[in-house]
Amino acid sequence: MPYFDAASSAPLHPVARQALLASLDEGWADPARLYREGRRARMLLDAAREAAAEAVGCRPDELVFTPSGTRALHDGIDGALTGRRRAGRHLVVSAVEHSAVLHAGEALAAQGGAVTEVRVDRTGRVDAAEYAAALRPDTALAVLQSANHEVGTEQPVAEVAKACRAAGVPLLVDAAQSLGWGPVAPGWSLLAASAHKWGGPSGVGLLAVRKGVRYAVRGPADEREGGRAPGFPNLPAIVAAAASLRAVRAEAAAEDARLRALVDRVRRRVPELVPDVEVVGDPVRRLPHLVTFSCLYVDGEALLHALDREGFSVSSGSSCTSSTLTPSHVLRAMGVLSEGNVRVSLPPGVREEDVERFLSVLPRVVASVREHVAPSGPAPASAGEELVVDSLGKRCPIPVIELAKAFGGVPVGGLVTVLSDDEAARLDIPAWCDMRGQEYVGERPVEGGVGYTVRRRS
Repeated sequence: MPYFDAASSAPLHPVARQALLASLDEGWADPARLYREGRRARMLLDAAREAAAEAVGCRPDELVFTPSGTRALHDGIDGALTGRRRAGRHLVVSAVEHSAVLHAGEALAAQGGAVTEVRVDRTGRVDAAEYAAALRPDTALAVLQSANHEVGTEQPVAEVAKACRAAGVPLLVDAAQSLGWGPVAPGWSLLAASAHKWGGPSGVGLLAVRKGVRYAVRGPADEREGGRAPGFPNLPAIVAAAASLRAVRAEAAAEDARLRALVDRVRRRVPELVPDVEVVGDPVRRLPHLVTFSCLYVDGEALLHALDREGFSVSSGSSCTSSTLTPSHVLRAMGVLSEGNVRVSLPPGVREEDVERFLSVLPRVVASVREHVAPSGPAPASAGEELVVDSLGKRCPIPVIELAKAFGGVPVGGLVTVLSDDEAARLDIPAWCDMRGQEYVGERPVEGGVGYTVRRRS
């Protein structure tokens, strides 16, 4: 059963399993105590911290372990904002940051602070100059991921760090997706990551804060982890996280080349095998193991279930899933198609034959899902020279399917307006126009929803 969702959580690395089991016997005592068992536990914690710090590229006393990567991001943002409250209450982030970062920004805005989201291009990458232009005299913190969780695009961390340094603004890097593949570019002030992304156990994050960065813990603290992560540490999980990070780093070069070649194959062959597909993300400056594509005229949830029945575990940033009613904020910020979205993220050790079987199964699965979601009903109504398609009350991907069906009866230069109350249509109809070479005229409010107008060019 091929597992192709390593970007959500990588399978537990064998080294992590061994370290976890061993430290359950040796690391159960309180590392803050001075007796024999406590000293042994303290030695394990110190060794784990040194190993993790070496991989991160910081001093051991600059790194603390947290209960999760989300907690590391929240604590890093809150601590930096609190420590630099005299500088201002302005936060700069990219529009494609992890939801944990965006939620922290929402909390700041609700408290009277200001947040600037820097836009990205269609590959999901920020422009370093545009990011630098967003920095202000009252900017307390800037946040940038090293690589995107949904599409794998790498960000220009070194260039942004240089701009932040010139402006006197600390930069927090979310390195959750990339840390297992190698060190982050230098120049950052804070760094957060999560062990389950690289094959460590869940429930362990890490937060590094460079010496000299103004940082203050808000709320109660205790003597553990320098007061930055209070509570009794999950020492066996921490030891396993550090051990697995060192192990995956040792394997990274070989696996990078192998998985990059497999992903290149998927990027090339999916559009050849399946019609009306858009592969998204930067084709070159990307993580080695991740590829995302979107299929027109496909219900995302149905597609994921169909692939699961074929034995493939994949993820989706599509709006058409049971977990969300709005398009992925990443795909929306990129301005690319969101319907029928599939994210394939290969774990280390994946077999080439499993990737080939995925490519052989995908065309049949997509065709089957498209056949089942094809709408039936009355023909579109004509309003003069404009054809009106009423898709109110219908969810993605039906509005785009009905647009495509109606388009065949429209002369060159003619207009089609799709009426929809589905938020995904705001993203998917312009994306459909880009893919089909048609002109997206714009949108206007209509009773019960929005009208999206398209002009036929050819």
